[in-house]
Amino acid sequence: MELTNIFSMLGGLALFLYGMTMMSNGLELAAGNKMKSILEKLTTNRFLGTLVGALTTAIMQSSSATTVMAVGFVNAGLMQLKNAVWVIMGANIGTTITGQLIALDITALAPIIAFIGVVLIAFFKSKKLDAIGEIIAGLGILFMGMEMMSGAMAPLRSSPEFANIVANFENPLIGILVGAVFTAIIQSSSASVGILQALAMSGVITLPSAIYVLFGQNIGTCITAVLASIGANRNAKRTTIIHLSFNIIGTIIFVIISMLTPFAAFMESLTPGNVVSQIANVHTVFNVVTTIILLPIGTKLVDLSFIILPEKPELEGKMQLKYLDFGIFTNDYHIGTSAIANTQLFNETQNMLDVAIDNVRKSFELLIEFKEDKYEKLQKNEEYINYLNKNIVDFTTNAISTEFPVEGSQAIGLFMKISSDIERIGDHAVNIA
Repeated sequence: MELTNIFSMLGGLALFLYGMTMMSNGLELAAGNKMKSILEKLTTNRFLGTLVGALTTAIMQSSSATTVMAVGFVNAGLMQLKNAVWVIMGANIGTTITGQLIALDITALAPIIAFIGVVLIAFFKSKKLDAIGEIIAGLGILFMGMEMMSGAMAPLRSSPEFANIVANFENPLIGILVGAVFTAIIQSSSASVGILQALAMSGVITLPSAIYVLFGQNIGTCITAVLASIGANRNAKRTTIIHLSFNIIGTIIFVIISMLTPFAAFMESLTPGNVVSQIANVHTVFNVVTTIILLPIGTKLVDLSFIILPEKPELEGKMQLKYLDFGIFTNDYHIGTSAIANTQLFNETQNMLDVAIDNVRKSFELLIEFKEDKYEKLQKNEEYINYLNKNIVDFTTNAISTEFPVEGSQAIGLFMKISSDIERIGDHAVNIA
């Protein structure tokens, strides 16, 4: 493979990923904040929750984004852990849309599709048309990137060394490991499956070589949610355990099916000679069938997450935040929304108020009868109140500086004043004692 081919492949990959991002941005603009409100309100029923997860992922073009949003909502208390299970299952179905779009093979029309999208963006002032333009242009650019990648990888067909490497993918362990590691690196199963389809388009890979890589890609995509849960509460971490468990169980089921039955041959027979479609179909079947199997026992995944990550007793004397997660302001998947920030601030401020009320109660008890140990506890509570006040102020400052709607910023700003008032109540309690 020559250097020019490598550059073309990297350029094609850049266009493919940029096209995916454009489509995602356009779809998000078109949908507005509806996805987030739907995720918050319509996930109590397992079937509705699965549907919502699938639709949200189809819109955002990323199961990682949907799962990270679920982690954020669970961390903020906007969603119960058991409801996050259904969203995760739906997200795994929704992520297969990109592969099916690629399987349509409209590469010949890609330049004109991209041109139409750019015209809508450049010459029309309507926000709605601008969003539609981004979707259309993104789709065109995605297919142009696919064509560049497949063209650049075509010489690999005549490489015996690469043929030997690909042959190793038929080993379940190697195939799963390659798929998981590669997807974990690029943090997108949709992009990873798309690259696999580009290899198929070049005639470099067949379904038997790709099938275990596909299974591994479903495991690798969990890394984004794992990273998002760092620093979050234990329920948010359990959400990532559920996501990982779902994909590992699905992989085990399908590895057994693939080894004991002619599964690959059956999938090939559905679209003979079209490996790109075969890859998309296997990806879809994997996620749909795994969801159907696990949907009736989804709450057992919650139980499993508690076994893996049990409740942790609070460390005596260690000051820690119960609800605030500063990570929402740095996350790449827009989970730092005003709804989440508002809920976290409300819960942490309530926690601060509870401690302050406890101190007021202790101060009057100390007036009646002074006890050294009770006074020490009151002093520790006062330190904790000051600690919470500082963090609530810092969190509020971060939230206001983030691009929230004006009304969202105003509501969040009130918590700075409230925490300051509660802090003064704590000071008065110490003075009384």
